[in-house]
Amino acid sequence: MDKLILLLGVSVLTSLLSEAFAQTDLTGKVFVFPRESDSNYVKLIPRLEKPLENFTLCFRAYSDLSRHHSLFSYSTKGRDNELLVYKTEVGEYQLFIGHSKVTVRGLEELASPVHFCTSWESSSGIAEFWVNGKPWVKKGLQQGYVIKVQPIIVLGQEQDTYGGGFDKSQSFVGEIGDLNMWDSVLTPQDIKLMYHGSTLAPNILDWKNLTYNINGYVVIKPCVWLDYD
Repeated sequence: MDKLILLLGVSVLTSLLSEAFAQTDLTGKVFVFPRESDSNYVKLIPRLEKPLENFTLCFRAYSDLSRHHSLFSYSTKGRDNELLVYKTEVGEYQLFIGHSKVTVRGLEELASPVHFCTSWESSSGIAEFWVNGKPWVKKGLQQGYVIKVQPIIVLGQEQDTYGGGFDKSQSFVGEIGDLNMWDSVLTPQDIKLMYHGSTLAPNILDWKNLTYNINGYVVIKPCVWLDYD
């Protein structure tokens, strides 16, 4: 009887987990965040077993927001801005690592699709930024730091606590797609290939094999604005 109860418990738990998280090939699709809120977001489940000494993160975004907003929020216990990509205004982005931040600026148009990549290496502390396949100015932060594991990764909101503390004035409204993450620094040639639509086997987050959980009003739709030219 005890074995039967245990098996039933495992079965129910497995069922609940399968309902809570989807694992999907999202090629050609985007997450649509239709309105400002403090409750609509997507939680991403990474393949990550050890702390990060290097990373590259790339994604596409389309929004007409002119206010500041979160694009990628990676929080760990006791460290809400362990890794955060934050857009403060058109043509201005901030990268946070371990609560330290750098700001980078460049030419960008409002309400225009953007392909954004950022990379960082612990040994030098150098962070690189690429917007629509073009490099922006390199910045340096947190040399020698190691990004902690067991993160909660959220799209659509900025975490002020571990998995929560959302503020609708920082929420993302628009579309996000082609999000991939590696535990290495990609070369400039690799970044340009990604911009033009190539895939380079990401090993942390993979848009072609993404595990995620949608919370609130977020919809998956075909991407109709993507242009690799």
